[in-house]
Amino acid sequence: MQDAKILRDEIIQKTIEYYNAKFGKKEYVAGISRVNYAGRVFDEKEIVNAVEASLDFWLTEGRFSEEFSEKISEFLGIKHVLLTNSGSSANLLAFASLTSEKLGDKRLKPGDEVISVAAGFPATVTPIIQYGLIPVFVDVDFPTYNINIEMMRKAITAKTKCIFIAHTLGNPFNLDEVIKLASEHNLWVIEDNCDAFGSKYKEKYTGTFGHLSTISFYPAHHITTGEGGAICTNDPILANLVRAFRDWGRDCYCAGGENNTCGKRYSQQFGCLPFGYDHKYVYSEIGYNLKMIDIGAAIGAAQIEKLPEFCEKRKANYKRHLKTFKKYSEYFILPVATENSDPAWFSFIVTLKKDKCKFTRDDLTKFLSTKLIETRNLFAGNITKQPAFVDKQWRLAEHLENTEYIMEHTFFLGTYPGLSEEMMNYIEVAIDEFMLNNK
Repeated sequence: MQDAKILRDEIIQKTIEYYNAKFGKKEYVAGISRVNYAGRVFDEKEIVNAVEASLDFWLTEGRFSEEFSEKISEFLGIKHVLLTNSGSSANLLAFASLTSEKLGDKRLKPGDEVISVAAGFPATVTPIIQYGLIPVFVDVDFPTYNINIEMMRKAITAKTKCIFIAHTLGNPFNLDEVIKLASEHNLWVIEDNCDAFGSKYKEKYTGTFGHLSTISFYPAHHITTGEGGAICTNDPILANLVRAFRDWGRDCYCAGGENNTCGKRYSQQFGCLPFGYDHKYVYSEIGYNLKMIDIGAAIGAAQIEKLPEFCEKRKANYKRHLKTFKKYSEYFILPVATENSDPAWFSFIVTLKKDKCKFTRDDLTKFLSTKLIETRNLFAGNITKQPAFVDKQWRLAEHLENTEYIMEHTFFLGTYPGLSEEMMNYIEVAIDEFMLNNK
């Protein structure tokens, strides 16, 4: 029988050859090739890692999960990183962990209020509603598209227990003010860092300021595992709670394949169970099973090596879009980085000045679509108008004037690292053509 290692080496070599044959450099043809707003950017290393994980056939968390989580921890400079099956699950788990009775008087309870925004993605809001708490929607500012700090300050009441907001499209919100307010009012802070992995505020990475933060590894994001996400924290208590909610609600924190890490597996009392009941089968939370599988982590372990390069490319593409649209600044509100921040832009967001434009957002985005250039709206627009949220319990801080405006007049273009100079030039030509005919 042929030696397994020799076979494995042959498979890996063939995998590299397959990558070059299947995914080698593709030619871009303007007007024929699609210009996506986002997408996977990878080389043979990701596929080799995925094949390696398949050959290991360790189907749950394994060596690649450990490697990937350690690399995220090193990159951000944060102690605890727990991988999960999506960014949305990461948001759910981060929020769920704060409802644990183990947090005593600090735990989030039904009826408590959570500061949020309506101009964003549903996954930042849905856990609040699912756990019976009240989202308090605060308007956002132009041109950062982040939470209005003064309105947020006024929105805080005795019922407010948490701030759960995202860095909009990679642009950090004002972390100084948010963390200061949270400290003054003893509030939890969850940073939704799903669109901002690699962004910085005052030379420090976003996702390291709050009590908890989340990352998404969906293909549109800064790096991808296909589906996947992570929860990050420096607090060991919160890390154990997240792990419990992620892993069926289990109290035990042993990694897969490990036993009796605490040394007390059969010598503790839990609830109404018999004394010494096996700790691996003690469930202290109403949990889920939302772990990442090792094949996804294997891809992520290769992807994260490219993250610094990807972030620089996103910044360059943002500047290139800015050059295009500055010619028409009379007609558009253009995005500006939050003061003291260095965004790794998820996208380039544009809002029409309706009093200046003879055209609508849909006129422009439909035209770009005919040119095979993808655009997107700012996710849910105004989430309070979405069918699933209309009859749910939430509170407006004051008004959502800018959020309403965004719903009607805002779209974004891609900045992802797969956009070549030829594509960026093509986008500029298309914008110029539209504006020539519609000014």
